[in-house]
Amino acid sequence: MGDDELAEIRRQRMMQMQQQQMAEQDQIQRQQQQQAQIQSVLMQAMEPEARERLNTIRLTKPEFASSVEQQIVSLAQSGRLRQKITDEQLRQLLTQIVPQKKEFNIRRVG
Repeated sequence: MGDDELAEIRRQRMMQMQQQQMAEQDQIQRQQQQQAQIQSVLMQAMEPEARERLNTIRLTKPEFASSVEQQIVSLAQSGRLRQKITDEQLRQLLTQIVPQKKEFNIRRVG
């Protein structure tokens, strides 16, 4: 293998790495744009207290918060929201979505 072949392989590999990096940057940019659009819709569809509650939930359960956001965005985009969601309405929605926990009482017999 000559120096020319080695240089060509290096050049091709460098081009591949640059293309991969550009593709990753494009994907990150698209995700940021989607997140900005979601936040914009949420600002229009929710009261500040409700958004604050949702952000607090995001700290502990990010997947659940994203799911709730998607549901609110779909409601807003379909026109089914007549007014902004208040904190009380969000709490009611959350109690409907979250499965009820079962309580267990363990007693020692003997």
